[in-house]
Amino acid sequence: MPEMRISPRERMVLSAIIELYIATGEPVASQAVAQTFANREGLSSATIRNVMAQLGDAGLLEQPHTSAGRVPTAAAFRHYVEQIMNSGRLATLGAANLGSANFARGMAPLPSQLSEERREQIEESFTGVSSANEYLERTSQVLALLSSGLGVALASATSGQILEHIHFSRLGANRVLAVVVTQSGTVQDRVLALDRDLSSVELDTATRYLNENFRGWPIERIRTEVDRRMEIEREAYHQLLDSVEELCRKGALAAEPGATLFVDGMANLIGSEIDRQRLREMLVALEAKQRLVELLTAYVDGHRQEVRVVVGLEQASPAMQDLVLIGSPARLGQSNVGTVALIAPTRMQYQEMIHAVRYIAQLSERILDVRPD
Repeated sequence: MPEMRISPRERMVLSAIIELYIATGEPVASQAVAQTFANREGLSSATIRNVMAQLGDAGLLEQPHTSAGRVPTAAAFRHYVEQIMNSGRLATLGAANLGSANFARGMAPLPSQLSEERREQIEESFTGVSSANEYLERTSQVLALLSSGLGVALASATSGQILEHIHFSRLGANRVLAVVVTQSGTVQDRVLALDRDLSSVELDTATRYLNENFRGWPIERIRTEVDRRMEIEREAYHQLLDSVEELCRKGALAAEPGATLFVDGMANLIGSEIDRQRLREMLVALEAKQRLVELLTAYVDGHRQEVRVVVGLEQASPAMQDLVLIGSPARLGQSNVGTVALIAPTRMQYQEMIHAVRYIAQLSERILDVRPD
Protein backbone atom coordinates (compact mmCIF):
# COMPACT_ATOMS: atom_id res chain seq x y z
CA MET A 1 0.00 0.00 0.00
CA PRO A 2 1.55 3.35 -0.99
CA GLU A 3 2.23 5.64 1.95
CA MET A 4 -0.92 7.71 2.40
CA ARG A 5 -0.19 11.43 2.71
CA ILE A 6 -2.55 12.85 5.31
CA SER A 7 -1.76 15.40 7.99
CA PRO A 8 -1.35 14.49 11.67
CA ARG A 9 -4.68 16.18 12.39
CA GLU A 10 -6.44 14.19 9.67
CA ARG A 11 -4.84 11.00 10.95
CA MET A 12 -6.00 11.74 14.49
CA VAL A 13 -9.57 12.42 13.39
CA LEU A 14 -9.62 9.36 11.13
CA SER A 15 -8.45 7.11 13.97
CA ALA A 16 -11.15 8.52 16.25
CA ILE A 17 -13.83 7.90 13.60
CA ILE A 18 -12.67 4.31 13.02
CA GLU A 19 -12.61 3.54 16.75
CA LEU A 20 -16.07 5.05 17.25
CA TYR A 21 -17.39 3.06 14.29
CA ILE A 22 -15.84 -0.17 15.63
CA ALA A 23 -17.41 0.49 19.03
CA THR A 24 -20.92 1.39 17.82
CA GLY A 25 -21.35 0.03 14.31
CA GLU A 26 -23.11 3.31 13.43
CA PRO A 27 -22.07 6.07 11.00
CA VAL A 28 -20.03 8.65 12.91
CA ALA A 29 -21.20 12.28 13.04
CA SER A 30 -18.89 15.26 13.54
CA GLN A 31 -20.49 15.99 16.93
CA ALA A 32 -19.42 12.58 18.25
CA VAL A 33 -15.85 13.18 17.11
CA ALA A 34 -15.91 16.67 18.64
CA GLN A 35 -16.89 15.17 22.00
CA THR A 36 -13.85 12.89 21.77
CA PHE A 37 -11.61 15.95 21.36
CA ALA A 38 -13.58 18.26 23.66
CA ASN A 39 -10.52 19.52 25.53
CA ARG A 40 -8.24 20.01 22.53
CA GLU A 41 -7.67 23.42 20.99
CA GLY A 42 -8.34 23.88 17.30
CA LEU A 43 -10.71 20.94 17.00
CA SER A 44 -14.14 22.51 17.04
CA SER A 45 -17.12 20.86 15.37
CA ALA A 46 -16.62 23.12 12.35
CA THR A 47 -12.93 22.15 12.08
CA ILE A 48 -13.79 18.47 12.39
CA ARG A 49 -16.46 18.78 9.68
CA ASN A 50 -13.84 20.28 7.37
CA VAL A 51 -11.36 17.52 8.18
CA MET A 52 -14.04 14.86 7.57
CA ALA A 53 -14.83 16.45 4.21
CA GLN A 54 -11.12 16.27 3.29
CA LEU A 55 -10.97 12.63 4.38
CA GLY A 56 -14.04 11.92 2.25
CA ASP A 57 -12.39 13.55 -0.77
CA ALA A 58 -9.33 11.34 -0.14
CA GLY A 59 -11.51 8.21 -0.32
CA LEU A 60 -11.17 7.39 3.38
CA LEU A 61 -14.74 8.12 4.46
CA GLU A 62 -18.08 7.54 2.81
CA GLN A 63 -21.60 8.71 3.60
CA PRO A 64 -24.21 5.91 3.45
CA HIS A 65 -27.15 8.37 3.48
CA THR A 66 -27.51 12.09 2.90
CA SER A 67 -28.28 12.90 6.52
CA ALA A 68 -26.09 10.23 8.09
CA GLY A 69 -22.61 10.45 9.53
CA ARG A 70 -19.55 8.94 7.87
CA VAL A 71 -18.19 5.39 7.85
CA PRO A 72 -14.58 4.35 7.13
CA THR A 73 -13.76 2.82 3.76
CA ALA A 74 -11.52 -0.21 3.21
CA ALA A 75 -8.67 2.24 2.44
CA ALA A 76 -9.23 3.88 5.84
CA PHE A 77 -9.02 0.55 7.65
CA ARG A 78 -5.83 -0.28 5.73
CA HIS A 79 -4.31 3.02 6.82
CA TYR A 80 -5.44 2.42 10.41
CA VAL A 81 -3.86 -1.04 10.47
CA GLU A 82 -0.67 0.37 8.97
CA GLN A 83 -0.40 2.77 11.90
CA ILE A 84 -0.83 -0.12 14.34
CA MET A 85 1.85 -2.11 12.53
CA ASN A 86 4.34 0.74 12.54
CA SER A 87 4.90 0.11 16.25
CA GLY A 88 6.38 -3.34 15.58
CA ARG A 89 7.76 -5.86 13.13
CA LEU A 90 4.59 -7.25 11.61
CA ALA A 91 3.38 -6.99 8.04
CA THR A 92 0.19 -5.72 6.49
CA LEU A 93 -1.27 -6.30 3.02
CA GLY A 94 -4.03 -4.74 0.98
CA ALA A 95 -5.56 -7.31 -1.37
CA ALA A 96 -5.51 -4.81 -4.22
CA ASN A 97 -1.85 -3.99 -3.53
CA LEU A 98 -0.34 -7.45 -3.09
CA GLY A 99 3.35 -7.26 -3.81
CA SER A 100 3.77 -3.58 -2.91
CA ALA A 101 7.06 -3.26 -1.05
CA ASN A 102 5.80 -0.35 1.04
CA PHE A 103 2.63 -2.14 2.08
CA ALA A 104 4.11 -5.57 2.76
CA ARG A 105 7.31 -4.51 4.45
CA GLY A 106 8.44 -6.47 7.47
CA MET A 107 8.98 -4.92 10.89
CA ALA A 108 10.11 -6.23 14.46
CA PRO A 109 7.86 -8.35 16.63
CA LEU A 110 5.40 -6.44 18.76
CA PRO A 111 5.52 -7.20 22.46
CA SER A 112 2.36 -9.00 23.50
CA GLN A 113 -0.32 -6.50 24.45
CA LEU A 114 -2.93 -9.05 25.40
CA SER A 115 -4.28 -8.69 28.89
CA GLU A 116 -3.22 -11.29 31.42
CA GLU A 117 -6.85 -12.44 31.59
CA ARG A 118 -6.95 -12.97 27.81
CA ARG A 119 -3.64 -14.86 27.79
CA GLU A 120 -4.88 -17.14 30.57
CA GLN A 121 -8.12 -17.73 28.66
CA ILE A 122 -6.18 -18.71 25.53
CA GLU A 123 -3.75 -20.98 27.36
CA GLU A 124 -6.56 -22.68 29.25
CA SER A 125 -8.28 -23.37 25.92
CA PHE A 126 -5.25 -25.43 24.82
CA THR A 127 -5.16 -27.63 27.93
CA GLY A 128 -4.62 -31.28 26.98
CA VAL A 129 -3.48 -30.52 23.41
CA SER A 130 -0.36 -32.48 22.45
CA SER A 131 -0.37 -33.08 18.69
CA ALA A 132 -0.13 -30.69 15.74
CA ASN A 133 -3.60 -31.54 14.44
CA GLU A 134 -5.15 -31.06 17.90
CA TYR A 135 -3.38 -27.71 18.21
CA LEU A 136 -4.62 -26.52 14.81
CA GLU A 137 -8.18 -27.72 15.33
CA ARG A 138 -8.32 -26.01 18.74
CA THR A 139 -6.83 -22.84 17.22
CA SER A 140 -9.70 -22.53 14.72
CA GLN A 141 -12.19 -22.82 17.58
CA VAL A 142 -10.41 -20.30 19.83
CA LEU A 143 -9.96 -17.68 17.10
CA ALA A 144 -13.61 -18.02 16.06
CA LEU A 145 -14.62 -17.38 19.67
CA LEU A 146 -12.28 -14.42 20.18
CA SER A 147 -12.99 -12.67 16.88
CA SER A 148 -16.69 -13.47 16.41
CA GLY A 149 -15.55 -14.33 12.91
CA LEU A 150 -14.13 -17.36 11.17
CA GLY A 151 -11.25 -19.25 12.79
CA VAL A 152 -9.09 -21.05 10.21
CA ALA A 153 -6.05 -23.30 10.59
CA LEU A 154 -4.20 -25.02 7.76
CA ALA A 155 -1.85 -27.90 8.54
CA SER A 156 1.35 -28.24 6.55
CA ALA A 157 1.09 -31.32 4.39
CA THR A 158 3.62 -33.25 6.49
CA SER A 159 2.48 -31.90 9.85
CA GLY A 160 2.11 -34.66 12.40
CA GLN A 161 3.56 -37.39 10.16
CA ILE A 162 6.22 -39.44 11.96
CA LEU A 163 8.75 -41.50 10.06
CA GLU A 164 8.62 -45.25 10.68
CA HIS A 165 10.70 -46.50 7.78
CA ILE A 166 12.09 -45.39 4.41
CA HIS A 167 13.47 -47.50 1.56
CA PHE A 168 15.13 -46.62 -1.76
CA SER A 169 15.24 -48.84 -4.85
CA ARG A 170 17.23 -48.08 -8.01
CA LEU A 171 15.02 -48.11 -11.10
CA GLY A 172 17.65 -47.10 -13.63
CA ALA A 173 20.08 -44.31 -14.39
CA ASN A 174 19.21 -41.26 -12.26
CA ARG A 175 15.84 -42.77 -11.25
CA VAL A 176 14.99 -44.02 -7.74
CA LEU A 177 11.81 -45.32 -6.10
CA ALA A 178 11.35 -43.93 -2.55
CA VAL A 179 8.89 -45.69 -0.23
CA VAL A 180 8.07 -43.86 3.02
CA VAL A 181 6.08 -45.52 5.81
CA THR A 182 4.75 -43.33 8.65
CA GLN A 183 3.91 -44.46 12.17
CA SER A 184 0.22 -43.91 11.40
CA GLY A 185 0.53 -46.62 8.73
CA THR A 186 0.47 -44.33 5.69
CA VAL A 187 2.61 -45.56 2.80
CA GLN A 188 3.87 -42.97 0.33
CA ASP A 189 5.83 -43.86 -2.76
CA ARG A 190 7.25 -41.64 -5.47
CA VAL A 191 9.75 -41.88 -8.30
CA LEU A 192 12.66 -39.44 -7.94
CA ALA A 193 14.51 -38.01 -10.94
CA LEU A 194 18.04 -37.31 -9.63
CA ASP A 195 20.70 -34.98 -11.00
CA ARG A 196 23.32 -37.72 -10.60
CA ASP A 197 23.18 -41.48 -10.62
CA LEU A 198 23.36 -43.30 -7.29
CA SER A 199 24.43 -46.92 -7.04
CA SER A 200 22.48 -49.58 -5.15
CA VAL A 201 25.20 -49.53 -2.47
CA GLU A 202 24.80 -45.75 -2.01
CA LEU A 203 21.01 -46.13 -1.78
CA ASP A 204 21.30 -48.92 0.81
CA THR A 205 23.67 -46.77 2.86
CA ALA A 206 21.30 -43.77 2.66
CA THR A 207 18.39 -46.01 3.71
CA ARG A 208 20.26 -47.26 6.79
CA TYR A 209 21.39 -43.75 7.73
CA LEU A 210 17.88 -42.27 7.60
CA ASN A 211 16.21 -45.19 9.38
CA GLU A 212 18.83 -45.41 12.15
CA ASN A 213 18.98 -41.66 12.76
CA PHE A 214 15.46 -40.43 12.08
CA ARG A 215 12.95 -43.15 12.90
CA GLY A 216 10.36 -41.49 15.17
CA TRP A 217 11.12 -37.99 13.88
CA PRO A 218 8.43 -35.66 12.40
CA ILE A 219 8.98 -35.80 8.64
CA GLU A 220 8.99 -32.02 8.24
CA ARG A 221 12.00 -31.78 10.60
CA ILE A 222 14.19 -34.39 8.91
CA ARG A 223 15.21 -32.35 5.87
CA THR A 224 16.22 -29.42 8.11
CA GLU A 225 18.30 -31.71 10.32
CA VAL A 226 19.98 -33.33 7.31
CA ASP A 227 21.00 -29.87 6.07
CA ARG A 228 22.35 -29.00 9.52
CA ARG A 229 24.37 -32.19 9.78
CA MET A 230 25.82 -31.67 6.31
CA GLU A 231 27.40 -28.45 7.49
CA ILE A 232 28.84 -30.08 10.64
CA GLU A 233 29.78 -33.53 9.36
CA ARG A 234 30.48 -32.93 5.66
CA GLU A 235 34.19 -33.77 5.90
CA ALA A 236 33.69 -37.03 7.77
CA TYR A 237 30.65 -38.25 5.82
CA HIS A 238 30.97 -36.33 2.57
CA GLN A 239 29.81 -39.05 0.16
CA LEU A 240 27.03 -40.42 2.38
CA LEU A 241 25.50 -37.04 3.21
CA ASP A 242 25.70 -35.87 -0.38
CA SER A 243 23.62 -38.91 -1.37
CA VAL A 244 21.09 -38.37 1.42
CA GLU A 245 20.81 -34.65 0.61
CA GLU A 246 20.23 -35.41 -3.08
CA LEU A 247 17.44 -37.87 -2.26
CA CYS A 248 15.75 -35.45 0.17
CA ARG A 249 16.11 -32.47 -2.18
CA LYS A 250 14.42 -34.41 -4.97
CA GLY A 251 11.39 -35.15 -2.82
CA ALA A 252 11.95 -38.38 -0.90
CA LEU A 253 10.44 -36.72 2.17
CA ALA A 254 8.30 -34.12 0.38
CA ALA A 255 4.76 -33.21 1.27
CA GLU A 256 1.91 -35.34 0.03
CA PRO A 257 -0.69 -33.51 -2.09
CA GLY A 258 -3.61 -32.05 -0.19
CA ALA A 259 -3.80 -30.24 3.12
CA THR A 260 -5.82 -30.52 6.30
CA LEU A 261 -7.99 -27.46 6.93
CA PHE A 262 -9.83 -26.66 10.17
CA VAL A 263 -12.63 -24.06 10.06
CA ASP A 264 -14.88 -22.86 12.87
CA GLY A 265 -17.29 -19.96 13.35
CA MET A 266 -19.27 -19.82 10.09
CA ALA A 267 -22.35 -19.04 12.22
CA ASN A 268 -20.61 -15.87 13.45
CA LEU A 269 -20.71 -14.39 9.96
CA ILE A 270 -24.36 -15.33 9.53
CA GLY A 271 -25.15 -13.20 12.57
CA SER A 272 -23.12 -10.22 11.33
CA GLU A 273 -24.43 -6.95 9.93
CA ILE A 274 -23.83 -7.86 6.28
CA ASP A 275 -26.87 -7.74 3.99
CA ARG A 276 -28.43 -11.05 3.05
CA GLN A 277 -27.44 -11.20 -0.63
CA ARG A 278 -23.80 -10.30 0.02
CA LEU A 279 -23.72 -12.68 2.98
CA ARG A 280 -24.95 -15.53 0.78
CA GLU A 281 -22.24 -14.80 -1.82
CA MET A 282 -19.60 -14.50 0.90
CA LEU A 283 -20.52 -17.82 2.49
CA VAL A 284 -20.40 -19.57 -0.88
CA ALA A 285 -16.88 -18.20 -1.38
CA LEU A 286 -15.74 -19.18 2.12
CA GLU A 287 -17.25 -22.66 2.03
CA ALA A 288 -14.94 -23.63 -0.84
CA LYS A 289 -12.08 -25.35 0.97
CA GLN A 290 -9.67 -24.77 -1.89
CA ARG A 291 -10.40 -21.03 -1.83
CA LEU A 292 -9.45 -20.83 1.86
CA VAL A 293 -6.29 -22.87 1.27
CA GLU A 294 -5.34 -20.51 -1.56
CA LEU A 295 -5.99 -17.47 0.64
CA LEU A 296 -3.74 -18.69 3.44
CA THR A 297 -1.04 -19.87 1.06
CA ALA A 298 -1.01 -16.61 -0.89
CA TYR A 299 -0.95 -14.19 2.03
CA VAL A 300 0.91 -15.94 4.87
CA ASP A 301 4.56 -16.88 4.34
CA GLY A 302 5.23 -20.09 6.25
CA HIS A 303 8.97 -19.36 6.33
CA ARG A 304 8.68 -16.01 8.12
CA GLN A 305 7.56 -15.67 11.73
CA GLU A 306 5.30 -12.67 11.31
CA VAL A 307 1.64 -11.73 11.35
CA ARG A 308 0.00 -10.65 8.09
CA VAL A 309 -3.09 -8.48 7.87
CA VAL A 310 -5.06 -8.35 4.63
CA VAL A 311 -7.80 -5.72 4.57
CA GLY A 312 -10.27 -6.50 1.79
CA LEU A 313 -10.21 -9.93 0.15
CA GLU A 314 -11.83 -8.88 -3.11
CA GLN A 315 -8.91 -10.25 -5.10
CA ALA A 316 -9.97 -13.72 -3.97
CA SER A 317 -13.68 -13.01 -4.49
CA PRO A 318 -15.68 -9.76 -4.92
CA ALA A 319 -18.07 -10.98 -2.22
CA MET A 320 -15.20 -10.94 0.30
CA GLN A 321 -14.25 -7.27 -0.15
CA ASP A 322 -15.36 -6.30 3.37
CA LEU A 323 -13.53 -9.12 5.12
CA VAL A 324 -10.14 -8.97 6.84
CA LEU A 325 -7.66 -11.83 7.17
CA ILE A 326 -5.17 -11.87 10.05
CA GLY A 327 -2.80 -14.83 9.85
CA SER A 328 0.54 -16.15 10.99
CA PRO A 329 2.64 -19.28 10.49
CA ALA A 330 2.90 -21.63 13.46
CA ARG A 331 6.39 -23.07 13.67
CA LEU A 332 8.39 -25.62 15.62
CA GLY A 333 12.03 -24.65 15.36
CA GLN A 334 12.77 -24.46 11.64
CA SER A 335 9.72 -26.51 10.68
CA ASN A 336 6.34 -25.18 9.63
CA VAL A 337 3.46 -26.74 11.58
CA GLY A 338 0.81 -24.84 9.64
CA THR A 339 -0.97 -21.50 9.34
CA VAL A 340 -3.37 -20.00 11.91
CA ALA A 341 -5.74 -17.21 10.94
CA LEU A 342 -9.04 -15.48 11.44
CA ILE A 343 -11.33 -14.01 8.81
CA ALA A 344 -13.80 -11.38 10.05
CA PRO A 345 -15.64 -8.23 8.95
CA THR A 346 -13.63 -4.99 8.89
CA ARG A 347 -15.36 -3.81 12.07
CA MET A 348 -13.21 -5.63 14.60
CA GLN A 349 -10.83 -4.91 17.47
CA TYR A 350 -7.66 -4.94 15.35
CA GLN A 351 -4.97 -4.58 17.98
CA GLU A 352 -6.34 -7.33 20.20
CA MET A 353 -6.94 -9.72 17.29
CA ILE A 354 -3.47 -9.14 15.81
CA HIS A 355 -1.88 -9.93 19.17
CA ALA A 356 -4.17 -12.92 19.74
CA VAL A 357 -3.16 -14.50 16.42
CA ARG A 358 0.50 -13.86 17.14
CA TYR A 359 0.25 -15.25 20.68
CA ILE A 360 -1.54 -18.42 19.57
CA ALA A 361 0.97 -18.95 16.74
CA GLN A 362 3.82 -18.75 19.24
CA LEU A 363 2.13 -21.28 21.53
CA SER A 364 2.96 -23.98 18.97
CA GLU A 365 6.59 -23.98 20.14
CA ARG A 366 5.59 -24.60 23.76
CA ILE A 367 2.79 -27.09 23.09
CA LEU A 368 4.50 -29.21 20.43
CA ASP A 369 8.19 -29.08 21.35
CA VAL A 370 8.47 -32.77 22.22
CA ARG A 371 11.84 -33.97 20.99
CA PRO A 372 12.29 -37.58 19.87
CA ASP A 373 14.78 -39.71 21.77
